[in-house]
Amino acid sequence: MYAIVEIAGQQFKVEQNLKLYVHRLEQEAGQTVEFDNVLLADNDGKVTVGSPRVAGAKVSAKVLSHLKGDKVIVFKKKRRKGYQKQNGHRQSLTQIQIENISL
Repeated sequence: MYAIVEIAGQQFKVEQNLKLYVHRLEQEAGQTVEFDNVLLADNDGKVTVGSPRVAGAKVSAKVLSHLKGDKVIVFKKKRRKGYQKQNGHRQSLTQIQIENISL
């Protein structure tokens, strides 16, 4: 059984006991969060496609931790003009574990 869920503006294919990193969520570590924006659900070969979402379907997950992603260096340069600019960025992430998919 799997589902395609929209979490924090991104779509993920999730299964039970799957750990994944999503954009920072507001819940504290250890709390449970539910996502009801299920776009597609597969129950042992029986596929249900929502328009735009599957009615009554929910995915519950447990927040494991909050962390920051790897540093990304942004370097801009215009040749022969003496223009250089360097900037760094680290994305704030949340690690979650999918506990239950209910249809």
